[in-house]
Amino acid sequence: MIASEPREAPVLAVLCGESRPPDMRAVESGAVVRYTDAAGLAEALSGADALFVYDFLSTAVPGAWHAADRLRWLHIASAGVDPVLFPGLRESDVVLTNSRGVFDDAIAEYVLGVVLAFAKDFAHSHDLQREGRWLHRETERIAGREVVVVGTGPIGRAIARLLRAAGMRVSGAGRRERIGDPDFGVVHESARLTEFLPHADYVVAVAPLTEHTKGMFDARAFAAMKPSARFVNVGRGELVVTSDLVAALQNRSIAGAALDVFDTEPLPAESPLWTLPDVLISPHMSGDFVGWRNTLVEVFTENFRRWRAGEPLRNVVDKTLGYVPSGNQGAG
Repeated sequence: MIASEPREAPVLAVLCGESRPPDMRAVESGAVVRYTDAAGLAEALSGADALFVYDFLSTAVPGAWHAADRLRWLHIASAGVDPVLFPGLRESDVVLTNSRGVFDDAIAEYVLGVVLAFAKDFAHSHDLQREGRWLHRETERIAGREVVVVGTGPIGRAIARLLRAAGMRVSGAGRRERIGDPDFGVVHESARLTEFLPHADYVVAVAPLTEHTKGMFDARAFAAMKPSARFVNVGRGELVVTSDLVAALQNRSIAGAALDVFDTEPLPAESPLWTLPDVLISPHMSGDFVGWRNTLVEVFTENFRRWRAGEPLRNVVDKTLGYVPSGNQGAG
């Protein structure tokens, strides 16, 4: 029972989804751990010192926040923190950390993969193979093509480095304009999106979801792109006005889209995105490599050790900005 738990050990609530996080032995040896689903979160939060949001897509935390009577630290098992960045947390003294760094390279590989899939027309080749048709075609080169990566955090930087290595010309878009960036060269000001989108052959969305980025890819943004451009979203579904994206694809205002995230997940069966030509859909899995769950637990376990030892935590989120500021990732 909760009443009999020893108070000399911190109490950790762990919000789980369909399964518990793997190999939590190091944490369990140093804390009273309460594993819970969304329905039991309020009870688990009562008297808890820390919360590990392992089910990082859950929206249960705001509704259970009233029970967080002694919470000091919340860690989410993702880079994006929007599911837990609600007013109650913003206004509290609770420290928020994320799992920044886990998914960078995997998402970059996904982006390179879909760029190659578009350029080399792999989807059409697969369809022709299933039909048993031999149809010779010419395909595109990616070397020298222009890419704008909207979002200059660590995932955006990993994407930029990999695409540059493949011969593409990459620039970034972030909060402030600058030149001489080590990964992007030029960083555009994202508020001036429609001014630099016309030059891009590929536009990659990986910005964090904030009040400034929500719906940034709307009808005006898609109208600014060249008709041959492809759009890739590996950030958040809410970065895009979905109806405007559908219209741009239907009208051939842009040539295609690769989408890993959506404003409604799972993507509804009736969505026209399922059947539009030149659209690649994946179910929010661009960063999910073999072993990623274990890596998420390793990141949390190291931060838990630091928390217990009174050491600076890694990946402390600026709750005003909604992400970990550059240079504030923590030691190590």
